[in-house]
Amino acid sequence: MDGLQVSFWVIAMLVVLAIAFDFMNGFHDAANSIATVVSTGVLKPQHAVLFAAFFNVVAIAIFQLKVAATVGKGIVEPGIVDHHVVFGALVGAIAWNVVTWLYGIPSSSSHALIGGIVGSVIAKAGITALIGAGIWKTVAFIFVSPLLGFLLGSLMMVLVAWIFRRTTPLRVDKWFRRLQLVSAGLYSLGHGGNDAQKTIGIIWMLLIATGYSQVGDKMPPSWVIWCCYVAIGMGTMFGGWRIVKTMGQKITKLKPVGGFCAETGGAITLFLATALGVPVSTTHTITGAIVGVGSVQRASAVRWGVAGNIVWAWIFTIPASASVAALAYYAGTRLF
Repeated sequence: MDGLQVSFWVIAMLVVLAIAFDFMNGFHDAANSIATVVSTGVLKPQHAVLFAAFFNVVAIAIFQLKVAATVGKGIVEPGIVDHHVVFGALVGAIAWNVVTWLYGIPSSSSHALIGGIVGSVIAKAGITALIGAGIWKTVAFIFVSPLLGFLLGSLMMVLVAWIFRRTTPLRVDKWFRRLQLVSAGLYSLGHGGNDAQKTIGIIWMLLIATGYSQVGDKMPPSWVIWCCYVAIGMGTMFGGWRIVKTMGQKITKLKPVGGFCAETGGAITLFLATALGVPVSTTHTITGAIVGVGSVQRASAVRWGVAGNIVWAWIFTIPASASVAALAYYAGTRLF
């Protein structure tokens, strides 16, 4: 009885830790949803976070749980995961998020979590315990999502410039201040739909490993789904203002028309990735879209040094979080 009780409380502690990561994900990635709409002056910061948080949670009714299935059952071979692996993965991801938040670096919470899972699993069972297809699909989109965001953002900017070529700048600004509310809402839907599912996936992984759910189950328990969507929405409400400044102004100066194009390009990318079940980085996606919009105006409009520093953070995210996760896995095996 005591062993079962200890096991239950360990699982409960890990679920709370996962929810904390989900909250931090929303807090850390709030910039992705609101940086453009705040920097263009369309919404005040306090209104923007409420707006984004609302659409983060509404995403629960729109997207299927394909990303959650990829994280929960498509990255690690069945039978490998235990509570120590989940503990290591979450500690690795949270540690990297804290470091990048402190320095205002818009890194990927998604890839921090994937890196955490990879590092923890390798520490336990070696690289052969990973499912190659799930890993490579995720790694490929490290490059695909910002490139697709860049392409769609720049194409949207060119298309809008052509359609409104005979319209006065004042009227264009007035229209796109309204339209940017639509694009910001769509991007926040995509953000909630893809990012909340990653935490759903790791909790599902834990429940399968401990016998509270089965590998053949098509969905995790409904309480897991609701907790994760609400947690990411709450995290977004508290915002991450250090990163908002980097995303909204340091890469390139945005006007409402540019914000609309960046958010729309980013939203299309997120909707596509979520439909395919690929856990992508909302940070990578919106950064690519912002750079695409800025480069259409003129190459010098983009602060390539800032963008380059962000890319280096992307490169280090998975190995850094994996290293911390491996250490946390070994510590966990001695703690409980």
